[in-house]
Amino acid sequence: MMKRIGILTGGGDVPGLNSVIKSVVYRSSEAGWTALGLRRGWMGLTHVDPGDDGGGGYLRHLDRASTRTIDRTGGTILHTSRTNPSSMKAASLPASLAPERRESFRTGDDRYDLTPLVLENLERLGIGALVAIGGDDTLSYAARLGREGFPVIAIPKTMDNDVVGTEYCIGFSTAVTRAKELINRQRTTLGSHERIGVFRIFGRNAGFTAWYAAYVTSTRCVIPEAPFDLDRLAEVMADDWRLNPSRYTLLIASEGAIWTGGAVGEIGEADSFGHRHKADIGEVLADELKRRTGIETVHSDLTYDLRSGDPDALDQMVAITFANVAVDLLTDAQFGRMVAVRDGKYASAPLPDRSLGARTVDVDSMYNVGRFRPRYEAKMGSPLLLGPNVVA
Repeated sequence: MMKRIGILTGGGDVPGLNSVIKSVVYRSSEAGWTALGLRRGWMGLTHVDPGDDGGGGYLRHLDRASTRTIDRTGGTILHTSRTNPSSMKAASLPASLAPERRESFRTGDDRYDLTPLVLENLERLGIGALVAIGGDDTLSYAARLGREGFPVIAIPKTMDNDVVGTEYCIGFSTAVTRAKELINRQRTTLGSHERIGVFRIFGRNAGFTAWYAAYVTSTRCVIPEAPFDLDRLAEVMADDWRLNPSRYTLLIASEGAIWTGGAVGEIGEADSFGHRHKADIGEVLADELKRRTGIETVHSDLTYDLRSGDPDALDQMVAITFANVAVDLLTDAQFGRMVAVRDGKYASAPLPDRSLGARTVDVDSMYNVGRFRPRYEAKMGSPLLLGPNVVA
């Protein structure tokens, strides 16, 4: 019988993570299990000291008393990282790892797969099953542990809402709600100065956040799934500006949006999942629109404002429910599954296969390419969140 479960949060933080943690702990205690928090995502299982009660700073013992009020704040009490145990650089390896052991994990030039060590640490910590909360990168490693035979349940979270197999990820509603508030707040300033406002928003591979923010603010958007023509975009934006008595207009840009024949570059060093930061497309578009239209522009980067603070009511409700479904799956020994929303209903799905890539906006049914805006027609029969039903 399982006596202890582990919980970790990986990747970027989003509002609602603490609600998941608390609800998993509460339901686990009812099942007679203890819960152990693994700090800093997957790093908690590569760097932990199993012989130390605090794991050398990588463990947090969780119970009803210690988690009673954590759902009242955003972020994650377990902290997070973008560690990928299957592809670590030498500089990121735990200092306690002996040289000969380190070499046994080498898979290539400055690459190490610490999965055997992760499995050892799970056994030494007495963890019988793991609840991993994260986006596609974090959950891709959860899938790796599942293939190794370890019992894992995944809970999807990302403001991009792009995890394959689910129509909803924790953090998405709060991101759109906050984007709506921040964008609408700038209307008075943009109108007072008669400018074009360009807002950069999350979405490296999928445009859901920009699309939904544009849907609820009635603005234009550009998304990764639909490469656009800069001249045509400038023409539409200039027309909007002229037709508005207040002489302003708005554009929301996914960070991964690209235009025909070009794209913004990437900067910085790649993380352990192979991602580099995208250069700011909002700043680039603001400059290009000013040059093509002659209208002054204002660029605002909303990305980190969207992931800070408390969750909205929908995210909190989904977080609580996802956590309880996860414990139901654990109780029924349905391992190797991800909690999901499918066809508008709570369900479970296979752990995400990274080779499938991100879930993306269905351009044909959701996006008006020529007008750079969401489609509002033909919504009869669509699920509450409007996108097409998940089939993967």
